[in-house]
Amino acid sequence: MNFLSHFYFDRNTTDPDRVIGVVLPDLVKNAKKEWSFRPEKQELESIDNASLCSILTGWKRHIEVDKHFHSSDFFCQHTHNIKNLIAPILVNSPARPSFVAHIALELMLDALLLTESKVEAENFYARISKADRSALNFFLELNQVKDTEPFFSFLDEFIESSYLNSYREADNIMYALGRICMRLWDDPFNETQKLQLTAVLIDYQQKLQRDFMLIFEEIESIVN
Repeated sequence: MNFLSHFYFDRNTTDPDRVIGVVLPDLVKNAKKEWSFRPEKQELESIDNASLCSILTGWKRHIEVDKHFHSSDFFCQHTHNIKNLIAPILVNSPARPSFVAHIALELMLDALLLTESKVEAENFYARISKADRSALNFFLELNQVKDTEPFFSFLDEFIESSYLNSYREADNIMYALGRICMRLWDDPFNETQKLQLTAVLIDYQQKLQRDFMLIFEEIESIVN
């Protein structure tokens, strides 16, 4: 799941450290793709720091939610459907249809949460902007990050740009999808493919609108 989808499960949480912990695995990955953290191996729970404990609680919640999401019938069904629709478009693309379908579904869910007023991006950004940065820095250092500046530079830009609000416009889903795929492949889509993918994804998102909350209700019944 993407940022706002993870936030959905803690949308009523007032603890900013827990909220940033919930999306921290994705923030870390976006800040520097080479970083791979295993906080469960760092014995963080034994450290007497309330903010650090909240961050760790959020991190674990992220992992739990992703586990249920990626093993759900909802995920399997919709990624299969999207893959079948986009595979003919990507015949001459280096991008894997299964990967593109996976990311597209997660972006569409974030977009639908916004357009259907299930979460507010402003609330999300307000929470994470209040997170304890000294605790965040400590968390990064415990995970063997010697230079934490790149992470905080990314975080500041992420908050200032309020980029997730752009998901309200269906065309921006394709832009976000392209940016993510460019981390793995050079020029994953040509202009024709972008137009074709945009048309397919806009149509699919409209259909997904009818029952997209089912997966959130299913997971919420398990993790809450």
